[in-house]
Amino acid sequence: MNKMYKVLTTASILAMVSIPMAVSAQNVTPTPVNFGQASTQDSVKLVSGTMGQITDFVNDKTGKYVTVTGRGITTADQSEIKLLITKDTKIVDSKGKKVALKTVIDEQKVVKAFYGPKITKSIPALGSALTLVVQDQSFTAINGTVDEVTESGIVVTGNNIYSKFEDTIVLHFADKAQIIGQDGKSIKASEIKKGMSVKAFYGPAVTMSLPPQSTTNYVVVDTTVEETIQEQAPGTDGIITNVADNKVTVIGKSMEKGGVNHVILTVDKDTTIVNQDGNPLTLDALKADVRVDAYYGEAMAAIYPAQTHADKIIVKVTENNKVEGTIVASEDTTKGHVYVNVGSDTNKNNDVILNITDETTVVTPLGGSELKAGMKIVAYHSAVMTRSMPGITNAEVVVVTSDNTVSPK
Repeated sequence: MNKMYKVLTTASILAMVSIPMAVSAQNVTPTPVNFGQASTQDSVKLVSGTMGQITDFVNDKTGKYVTVTGRGITTADQSEIKLLITKDTKIVDSKGKKVALKTVIDEQKVVKAFYGPKITKSIPALGSALTLVVQDQSFTAINGTVDEVTESGIVVTGNNIYSKFEDTIVLHFADKAQIIGQDGKSIKASEIKKGMSVKAFYGPAVTMSLPPQSTTNYVVVDTTVEETIQEQAPGTDGIITNVADNKVTVIGKSMEKGGVNHVILTVDKDTTIVNQDGNPLTLDALKADVRVDAYYGEAMAAIYPAQTHADKIIVKVTENNKVEGTIVASEDTTKGHVYVNVGSDTNKNNDVILNITDETTVVTPLGGSELKAGMKIVAYHSAVMTRSMPGITNAEVVVVTSDNTVSPK
């Protein structure tokens, strides 16, 4: 499939003109805040802070809490923290005017949340909010992998840290963009390589191109190259389609170092289960429709699908786009497309056309890859879909669950 982002349209370039000024919200100088002492800009430096959106709100008998997700104001601060809102907590805008907490949450405002030094060691950490300063501009962020390094920035595929949706975005570095390594020290843009993990903040201006484009002022890069299991072991980058007892079925694409596109993995006490940040998870995290990177040994049972033991499973925080239905013949399709009657009913409003590419993994009961009218399928597809009726989108994984095709006479 052609990479459309390699050539910028004139419209996209013009749309980017408005971005550098708007994106300044990602790197705002500390706002003077009164913490009960003198109201000076230096007072901000005495406390820790997190800059981001409120992603959770709890108000019960234990108290009123908000979770702020984003990035630390300094590299030593928390990127996510749960804060107790007390009667002494001040919620103000950049001019010191009071703002209702409900407004901040409903309008998804970006805040600088300042809190005292006493925080727990839990994930996320828990502390008491001193002041929430509502920012004039908003931003969003993506946590993902560098697909490509361009002359002016990077192409990143991953998950929006707020919506959790999977996305690909072209990010252009602002003139004074902060690029931080995993050790908290500044690095050069030239040190970023394809395959590295990044957390990049951008917006609010984003072009309407495909994929979208924006400007980033703040990027955290993991420049380390893991030379252990991910570099040496075979594996599958895919989706869990079934969980039964201690066995999970993963369908997707094989890793560069080997693997299969359809595998049943045994998970036990020797299996390492972590999230994308490397934090340990339990077996409960392995559920149907969850995206994972699954690593395993080369020895497999000589059956289809392959079966083996899972050495390591990395659970990805991502939203899957899934449809179930029947493939039907249609004049709306061309070569490489299949029309899916979603729900196998008479309602055509929710039907989709799947674009079957070289990147699509097709799994049939007998191990073939041909899709025909009459087959019942479960399909996982891209989040990007045309606005036509029916919508057209790229299929990532197609699993044939029943084959009711009729051979021609």
